[in-house]
Amino acid sequence: MKKFLSFLFLVTCFTSFAQTAEETAVKDVVTGFFEAFHRQDSVALRSYAHPSVKMQSLGNNAEGKLNLSTNTYGEFLERITSIPSSTKFEENLHGFDVRVNGPLATVITPYSFLVNGNLSHCGVNSFTMVKETEEWKIVHIIDTRGREGCEGYLNKS
Repeated sequence: MKKFLSFLFLVTCFTSFAQTAEETAVKDVVTGFFEAFHRQDSVALRSYAHPSVKMQSLGNNAEGKLNLSTNTYGEFLERITSIPSSTKFEENLHGFDVRVNGPLATVITPYSFLVNGNLSHCGVNSFTMVKETEEWKIVHIIDTRGREGCEGYLNKS
C-alpha cells in the first residue's frame, strides 16, 4: 500500500509540474504577443498566431448598443504597424487566468490601454490557443472595450 501511495504521489507531482509548465508556456505566448505588439513587429506578431486566427471585439456603438466587430489578423497587423512613431500606446495587463486542457488553452487578461500616457479604455482580453507541433498558437482573440470601471487600473501595471 505504501508503494502504491508513493507512486500515486509521484505521478501527481509530475502531472502538476507538466500542467504548470504548459500554463507557463501559454502565458509566455501572450506576453510575447504584447511585447511584439508594443514594438509594432508584424513578423513576430504573425509568429504567435495560427493561420486561421480570428479577432473580435465587443463594445458599445454610438447608440449605446452592444456591438460585436470582427477583423482579420491582417487588418489588425496593418492597424498596429500604421500607428505613427509619435504616438505612444501601451496596453497594460492586470493579471492572467490561464487554463490548459490538453491541446487547448485559454487566457483571460484584464487590461488598460493608454495613448500618449492617457487612459483610452479598459476591458478584458480572451485568448484561445491550440498546441500544434509542440507550439502554442493563438486561434482566437476577443476583447471587451469600454471606459467604465477603468479608474481601478490607473495606478496598476
